[in-house]
Amino acid sequence: MIALHALVPPALRGYRLAWLRADVVAGVTLAAVAIPECMGYSSIAHVPVSAGLYTIILPAVAFALLGASRLLVVGADSATAALLASGIAGIGVVGVEPDSQEWLAWASLIALVTGVFLALARLLRLGFLADFLSTAVLVGFLAGTGLTVIVGQVPGMVGLPRAEGWVWERCAAIVDRLGSIDWASTAFAAASLGVLLVARRVVPRSPAAFVLVVASIVLVAMFGWDDDLPVVGNLRGDMPLFGLPTGLGWDAVPKAATVAFGCTVVILAQSAGTARGLAHKHGETTDVNRDMVGLAAANIVAGLNSTFVVNGSPTKTQFLEEQRGRTQVANLTMAATALAAVAFLGPALAHLPHAVLAAIVFLVAIDLIDVHSFRRMWRIRRIEFGIAVLTAVVVVVFGVQNGILAAMVVSLLEIIRRQYRPERFVVGVSDHGRAREYRPARGGQQSMPGLIVFRYDADLFYANVNRFADDVVALVESAPDPVRWLVLDCTVISYVDYSATGVLDDLVAFVHSRDAHFVLAGVDPELEGMLRAQGLLEDFDPAHVFPTVGAAVRAFEAAYPAGESRESPPATPEEPIDGEKAEDDTAETDNG
Repeated sequence: MIALHALVPPALRGYRLAWLRADVVAGVTLAAVAIPECMGYSSIAHVPVSAGLYTIILPAVAFALLGASRLLVVGADSATAALLASGIAGIGVVGVEPDSQEWLAWASLIALVTGVFLALARLLRLGFLADFLSTAVLVGFLAGTGLTVIVGQVPGMVGLPRAEGWVWERCAAIVDRLGSIDWASTAFAAASLGVLLVARRVVPRSPAAFVLVVASIVLVAMFGWDDDLPVVGNLRGDMPLFGLPTGLGWDAVPKAATVAFGCTVVILAQSAGTARGLAHKHGETTDVNRDMVGLAAANIVAGLNSTFVVNGSPTKTQFLEEQRGRTQVANLTMAATALAAVAFLGPALAHLPHAVLAAIVFLVAIDLIDVHSFRRMWRIRRIEFGIAVLTAVVVVVFGVQNGILAAMVVSLLEIIRRQYRPERFVVGVSDHGRAREYRPARGGQQSMPGLIVFRYDADLFYANVNRFADDVVALVESAPDPVRWLVLDCTVISYVDYSATGVLDDLVAFVHSRDAHFVLAGVDPELEGMLRAQGLLEDFDPAHVFPTVGAAVRAFEAAYPAGESRESPPATPEEPIDGEKAEDDTAETDNG
């Protein structure tokens, strides 16, 4: 029984037959949305339309059987398609033209290398790297990708040839060719946008894109407009041959790896974020490392299947959840439906206008620009807004590949910045030893006469310890009353490196030279052991190391009882320091 259980795919364990009908219906409906979307993503990646369809067949099956997420939909995605296109154009291969078989071979090779990178990431347990792209960076990256895709789809919507080059060059080319607009394509694109926008408002859960594709095919075939409109053309009525990309040698792998690395980072961040968000919503857990196995297999299969990089799609996953899909059975159903479309509907898809596909992708690209998140960042944290805008600008101006590298650098710099310049507070204390407010640390503040409780929200290391020391010195020297106790709230501090130890030792000596005591509060056992091992606590009175800030405050009050005038901080709702409860006061006073 244990062996049989191990053979069941992780995402299908515990499956109930009662879910089958809902999964099948959701899978067919998902296919109606995914098929036109993925065909449109083919135009972003500059590969044949059939390659987009192939991304939701065997790669989706591979993830369903090997991944852990119950609902994550794997297939072509606008972000990775745009990254792929800009990457192939930027690696400098002479003679490789968009929409050619050689271009497709490069796309397949990049998918293979991406799969290998994901497999290595799994072996090295690097799933945590997905956490190093902040939400602000991802929002900016997707917004920049959306703008890039929008510019790329405009020519297809108005019947103009696709322009290459920098974004301003492509925009200039569109303006220069306005006199050559194909009005039939423009009419189809405008009608498509109108239908999709109305459907979103009136019937938001309907497969409007699928209905639009079918209607446009019927119209073009019925009235014989194939000669008047750029259309997709006949698709091959079978699956592509399974094997390595043809026409490329081993010397192509290093160039492909430069693009594959960026794809790997985007896949890790976007797929893990989508899977985690969905799992948290349903009170479930995620296994990012196991999902990497599925994503690695999906991309390797894509590379061997004459298609391009696949990713966990946030939009398709959200749609599947709205359709009440329960498990990966829905995605297996989507794959079977897409296979049937490739095998039997190739001649019909030949009549599909490129303008319709461009309009579908145009709206998808607009959805990538999360205006709500930009507004929220502007309102709550301007620096995060600036990071998002900077990332978007880099993607638009310098390309998606450079954008993802910039996103990684900006994310790491933001982590360093937060550690270098963390939040610093002087904790206001009431007459009952409770926090009234956390005030940004500035000169001239104190918690109560003779007492400064200083909270520093970062570990102490070589880069930030001098700023930390300057803050403490400034507070002590500018205090309204002579400082008797300087209490360092160590609740957030879990590590002090060797460089910081020396500076901290000098700071303790400075405080003691002012006839004051340097007191530690909220010290966890690991930090205390580290400080003792580094010799920092040798000159400390053990009575001046407290488990909580509240205990330190009450010990100060006991050491310096009434007689001094104490200015209470402004009245605000009282809140226990570090989550302490009022009923613990007596016990902690005894311990202090």
